[in-house]
Amino acid sequence: GGTVISASGSTQADILKVDGVIKAIGKVEDTADETIEAEGHIIFPGLTDCHVHFREPGAEHKATMQSEAASAIAGGITCVCEMPNTDPPTVTINALQDKILRAQKIDNFDMHFFFGVTNSMHLATLKELWTSDFEEYKHTKERCCGVKLYLDHSTGDQKIEEELIGDVFAACGELRIPIIAHCEDPVVNARAKAANGSEELSAHSIIRPAHSEALSIDKAIGQAKEHNATLHVAHLSSARGMGLIAEAKKDGLPITCEVAPHHLVLTTLDYDRLGTLCKMNPPVRSLEDNEALWQGLEDGTIDCIATDHAPHTLEEKKEGAPLDAPSGVPGVETALPIVLTRLKPEIIYRSMFTNPNTIFGLERPDLTEASDADIVIVDLTTEYAIKAEDLHSKCNWTPFEGMKVKGKVVRVV
Repeated sequence: GGTVISASGSTQADILKVDGVIKAIGKVEDTADETIEAEGHIIFPGLTDCHVHFREPGAEHKATMQSEAASAIAGGITCVCEMPNTDPPTVTINALQDKILRAQKIDNFDMHFFFGVTNSMHLATLKELWTSDFEEYKHTKERCCGVKLYLDHSTGDQKIEEELIGDVFAACGELRIPIIAHCEDPVVNARAKAANGSEELSAHSIIRPAHSEALSIDKAIGQAKEHNATLHVAHLSSARGMGLIAEAKKDGLPITCEVAPHHLVLTTLDYDRLGTLCKMNPPVRSLEDNEALWQGLEDGTIDCIATDHAPHTLEEKKEGAPLDAPSGVPGVETALPIVLTRLKPEIIYRSMFTNPNTIFGLERPDLTEASDADIVIVDLTTEYAIKAEDLHSKCNWTPFEGMKVKGKVVRVV
């Protein structure tokens, strides 16, 4: 009796699932071992978050794959693409295979991994993985969803060597490997930091200005155009950057992008209230930027909603000078209710299922007969305030504490 959101549109229907496989969608008369009454609820396939940091290996005191997978599932997300800035970083085949083995221990959850490139050795390894005939490497390659480029420093110190950027775009264009880029310009950021005389946390948005993001996006689009590479811009934060992406799309370039919920609902006005719990890279922007990003989701300029889920402990966030606090916030469990406060379910389906799966070749099953898709049941009538004590992330805090939202995941089956 729920409203099923799928490629076929929005339809009120029953779903019969037997031994993990959907046998029927429509009017189901069969009896079952369990019946879930879902009238008034919406039904998504298991959603995808194409940008997370689960911290394992190397920082299990912040989070583990197991703890953050539990948080994701509670938020209706059953597939993630995980970033390479762990310890050790995912810049070798052994490190990638180690992550794959760790992820296999988690039931009913699908993890894919980005490969990091910061120097020429990493690029050579990536080429070897993509072109080798070794049977052992085939499964490894299947779990690798693309290459992550940090065009400036962020958590994990994975900034790529400047002179190597063109070579990576060329290789990925030739081998058809998706690139996801953290777009901030290191020269602009360095100059802004040198010119800053404030120790206030709000200076973080001045030290890493919107101009830095826009300039970096423009350069990355130029590289993608020159080398016929596909480029996905991570955690878009500004109207200025979005305008460049819109123009690239009009020109027919293979450019896509994502926005994180924190860049939709938090602004520079929240620094006083949240302190370092509002610190991330790129930083929060203005109310006008927020509104532009919402509009970009609604009109399709922005392709994906991705959380950039990046937990740190509260102790790490609060110790030392505010500007020295680690950047990053958790968000994988709170994303769906936050965006449901404004977006139609069909836009969320496009942004958290169809587009990320297409862009990164994840092949996640939809709600169709004979598929083994996860079924996410969301009660849209429930309105509540987000509380950290109700969440499952190991870090046990949220920048969205007390935020009023609607739409609660009641079951994932």
